[in-house]
Amino acid sequence: MKKVLVLGGSRHFGRGVVERLRDAGLDVTVLNRGSSPAPPGVAHLIADRDDEAGLKSALGSRSFDVVLDQVCYTPVQALIARRVLRADRYVMTSTIEVYDQVQTFTPMTESLVPRSPVDVELPWHDEEFLEAHYGEGKRQAEAVFAGGDASFASVRVAHVLGGDDFTGRLRHYVERLDAGDAVEIHAEPRPATFIHASEIADFLTWAARADFTGPVNAGSHGELSALDLAAAITAEPRFRIVERDASPFSFDRYAVLDTSRATDLGFSFSTTTDWLGEAIENLRKA
Repeated sequence: MKKVLVLGGSRHFGRGVVERLRDAGLDVTVLNRGSSPAPPGVAHLIADRDDEAGLKSALGSRSFDVVLDQVCYTPVQALIARRVLRADRYVMTSTIEVYDQVQTFTPMTESLVPRSPVDVELPWHDEEFLEAHYGEGKRQAEAVFAGGDASFASVRVAHVLGGDDFTGRLRHYVERLDAGDAVEIHAEPRPATFIHASEIADFLTWAARADFTGPVNAGSHGELSALDLAAAITAEPRFRIVERDASPFSFDRYAVLDTSRATDLGFSFSTTTDWLGEAIENLRKA
């Protein structure tokens, strides 16, 4: 039986990944800081991944066939994981934000992000710095793992909607527009790629069991702009044009993923029209 360690996996789509891996018959262990228990049938280790000694103590002599790292945000965290974790395959949940410096008007392929130079001296422990450099932190973390001994894959996840979404970004649109208020957008909001929480859980489960290496984009077909999201909520959306501090998902750059690599590897994505309406209605019911 294949042994899988999931770092994080306590909320949103992460818990769905853990449950799917368990139900597929894998021997699953979750490691987190103890914020929530693991699902039934899943082993649970409690440690802070930033505490190298504590992480070593929690893991002991354990080794794994696959590590699925849901919560790696910095090269410092990646280096600790490389030193401590023993696994044949390492899969990191990355993000569409690694493309935040790419200027294009065509779907973005994985090759557009070069391997970043790693700088562990930057203040990655500072929450404000990390938030402002989210994409760079993920790029450098990818670079650290790519230079390790384990077989490595990074899943560059599109913007996630639906499910138990704690971010409140789609809710922002639903509540404002249903109340007849306006949402703030750029003068020319650009489209981006989205994916439903259940679909990214399916994809990460599939990726953990696969054997491909390198980065792969994950997102539903059917790009959406802030205008498209608003139109899916109400027939008469109201907007306010701003230069900055726009509503979530109003982008001033084209941010659409090319998912052909994932498709060629054997995964079939849905289309946003398959699930967007239901995601909106679920927020209204909540």
